[in-house]
Amino acid sequence: MVKPEELKFDEKGLIPAIVVDSVTKRVLMLAYMNRESLEISLKKELCCFYSRSRQCLWLKGETSGNFQHIVSITADCDRDTLLISVKPDGPACHLGTESCFEYPVWVSDTRSEFSPQALMELIEGRKRCPQEGSYTTYLFNKGLDKILKKVGEESTEVIIAAKDRDKKETIYEIADLCYHVMVLMTEAGISLSDIEKELASRHVIDHKVKQEKMTS
Repeated sequence: MVKPEELKFDEKGLIPAIVVDSVTKRVLMLAYMNRESLEISLKKELCCFYSRSRQCLWLKGETSGNFQHIVSITADCDRDTLLISVKPDGPACHLGTESCFEYPVWVSDTRSEFSPQALMELIEGRKRCPQEGSYTTYLFNKGLDKILKKVGEESTEVIIAAKDRDKKETIYEIADLCYHVMVLMTEAGISLSDIEKELASRHVIDHKVKQEKMTS
C-alpha cells in the first residue's frame, strides 16, 4: 500500500485525480487534490477536491447531491497521479451528464472497437437526431408499442433457436434481442450503467446467499 506521504504533489501542492465508475469503469472526470482534500476524502470516503479556479476545497455533491463514494484510490508508478474508483450518486458533470467526457474529438474508422456503450450512444443519437433510412429511427418514430412488439418477437426467436440447440442461430437471435432491448432502454430513459449497477447489486446478494449456504 502506498502511503499518502509518498505521493508527489506538484509545485502548487496539487495532484491530478482521475475518477472512474467502479461498476462501468467509465472515466467520469478529472479533478485535482491537495493534501488537505485528500485527507478529507480518506476520512469521509467521499471525493473532495481542490478547485484551481476558486482556490478552495469542494466536496463533490455537497450542493448537487451527486456524491462520489470512494471504493479505492490507486497511485500511478510515479506516485504523481491518482486513479479513484467510485460509486456515484448521480452525474459527474456539472452539465448533468454522467461523465465529463462526452464530446468526441476524433475516432478512427479502422481501429475503433465495438462496445455496448458505443452501440448505446449510436441508438441514443438516432433518438436525438433522427436519420432518414435508419431502422433505429424507424422504431422510435413508430413508438413504444412497436418497440415492445419487436422485443417480444425477438424473445420468441431466441427461445426457438435455443430449443433447437442451434448455437449459431441462438447467438444471432440473442444479438437481435439485445439490440431491441437497448432501443427500449433508450425509449424508457434507462442507461447501461443503470442495468450494470442493478446486476452488480444482485451479484453481491447472490454471493452472500452462497456464503450462507456454505456455512450452514
